[in-house]
Parts: sequence; C-alpha cells; structure tokens
Amino acid sequence: MSTMKFCRECNNILYPKEDKQKKTLLFACRNCDYQEVADSFCVYRNEVHHTVGERTQILQDVANDPTLPRTKDVRCVKCNHPEAVFFQAASRGEEGMTLFFVCCNPSCGYRWRD
Repeated sequence: MSTMKFCRECNNILYPKEDKQKKTLLFACRNCDYQEVADSFCVYRNEVHHTVGERTQILQDVANDPTLPRTKDVRCVKCNHPEAVFFQAASRGEEGMTLFFVCCNPSCGYRWRD
C-alpha cells in the first residue's frame, strides 16, 4: 500500500515525479532538491468498502418511478398486491442479470427476484 513520504532534509511532503530520461518514478521535494527512487509503481490507492445495503442499490422509491416497467402478472407474496415494478440488474457473485421485482403497494414495498 502506498503511504505518504516525507523529505529527509526538510520534512516536507514528497510528490511523485517522472524521470523521463531514465524512465523511473521518483519522489521529489518541492522545497529543496531532495529526490528518491520510488520503491513501488503505485502512487495512490483508493479502497472502497461497501456495506450489504449499499450493494443492493434497490430503493423503496422504485415503485414510484414512472420510467420502470410494471406488471400485473405477478402478486406480492407479502401483501398479495397485484402490481409490481420490475427491472434487471447484476447480482453480486453471479454472472449475468437477475430480474428484480418491487411491490407497488406503498405500505409494503417488498422486494424479490425471479
């Protein structure tokens, strides 16, 4: 993992810099002339960690989305409402697309997949 580097001469931060002639990555101080060769090609790494709720990306409000298709061919197993919104999305850990349904009953909003 890449960490911040500091100048050994003046303790200012070292910034990545390319040595175009030698084709190497350096870390250079902008305050003095200190430079050091980078021990890795990684300058910055951003790791994003998601909670389970963030990964599903299905919100209760999708039942009110006028751009999504609706069907009366399925019934909600929770409230028996005869209408649902449906859409396709990639499921985590699975290849291909999954068909998701969301109940259109405002007091229910149950989600299931086909």
